[in-house]
Amino acid sequence: MTVVLTICVIMLGVSALLLVTRIALGPTMLDRLVALDVLLAVMICGLALEAAINRHTTTLPILGVLSLLGFVGSVSVARFTRGSDDVEAEES
Repeated sequence: MTVVLTICVIMLGVSALLLVTRIALGPTMLDRLVALDVLLAVMICGLALEAAINRHTTTLPILGVLSLLGFVGSVSVARFTRGSDDVEAEES
């Protein structure tokens, strides 16, 4: 059981590190926003993993709030983007 938990924690840590580099180096603002949304999903998975390890339900309200925050953020970003994914057009 501890091997599975260790692998899960390592995978979540590596994905969070890669997402932080995408946020820092993303060529467009949309890339950064998508990386932030995925980072929020990784944080939700980390909290759910912690709740499963310790066998408690005290973090369920936090998980619900973070899920709603991610949903509202994704919908608002999708609503206010121009619809262009051309990197060269956005740089000029």
